[in-house]
Amino acid sequence: MDTQQITAPPCARTVASRGSAPSSGVIHVNVRHAAGFTVIGNHLAQHRGLSLVAIGLAAHIQSLPAGARIGIKRLAERFPESETRIAAALRELEATGYLHRSRLRLGDGRVVTRTVSYNQPGADSPAATPRPQTRPRPSAPPPHAARPSEPVHAPEPHRPLPEPAGACAPGQAPKPPAPLPVTTPQPGLAAPATPAPQTQPAPVLVPPPTARIAPPPPLPQPQVPTQELQRAASALLADLRRHAPQLTLSEHDINILAPGVAVWLERDAHPDTIRHALTHDLPVPLRHPAKLMRHRITALLPPPLPGAQDLAPPARPGALVIPLQNCDRCDRAFRSRHPGHCRADLPAAA
Repeated sequence: MDTQQITAPPCARTVASRGSAPSSGVIHVNVRHAAGFTVIGNHLAQHRGLSLVAIGLAAHIQSLPAGARIGIKRLAERFPESETRIAAALRELEATGYLHRSRLRLGDGRVVTRTVSYNQPGADSPAATPRPQTRPRPSAPPPHAARPSEPVHAPEPHRPLPEPAGACAPGQAPKPPAPLPVTTPQPGLAAPATPAPQTQPAPVLVPPPTARIAPPPPLPQPQVPTQELQRAASALLADLRRHAPQLTLSEHDINILAPGVAVWLERDAHPDTIRHALTHDLPVPLRHPAKLMRHRITALLPPPLPGAQDLAPPARPGALVIPLQNCDRCDRAFRSRHPGHCRADLPAAA
């Protein structure tokens, strides 16, 4: 019985029982740290106004020893984020009070940046942090016996301590411990001011849209709608699912899109050309096939085929040429539409 079992582990690992484990969500397996850890408050880890980059950067800064350099270039070499994102995260921490940066001039004339990190903004020292009030337990030990799992807090200065209820004179039986009294502030003493928590509004990263969204262009309509064009266009749209299964259109969508395809057929577009224009290079995943078909039918609509007179080269306007004439009197050449006399012989002929 007193032989030591060397095969058994020295202590069993604590695992939450099935009754206490939640049915959904995260399950924590916590192991007590003995060394190499940093205490971070939930007000930082669950901050609603900080980004994940800022929260992680604040946790990294609080884990560094005093005197460590936390410049933007040094942090950019340490982490994969860019200098722009790290600078934006530092500005978030400054705005919420977790970080304070100031410019300081040294004795030799150099200007350096001094960075102060606060693990709890608004509280300069741990003594200023208010302790949560707990309900008194009837089976609590006497005040002079400190619990091994709780730290012993020193009494606050300039405030008389109440006499413990369990204290008694020598020779008397000890009285049962009374519940701890709740201290109320006296009228003559001013209660220590508790800093109010600073609530920062959530930053608006994306501004609301101010410009109106233009409505989509109307679907083209054929100039001469006929039953043959409507039937051919509806058949072509219904046949698209054989070439692309994601383009399975409903009967209502086919009736709406058929006039647009009829315009393609009216402009002498081949059915294979229409099918290739509607099914080529589809996005993945395709969420709204009818909207995509409407956009392609409208945006890729070809112009009408030109006629024979449009393909003929334009006639070049001929140069006006006035013929040469010989003067009837001096036999000189001059340009005129009709025969007669030149300018030199016009006065004599008159």
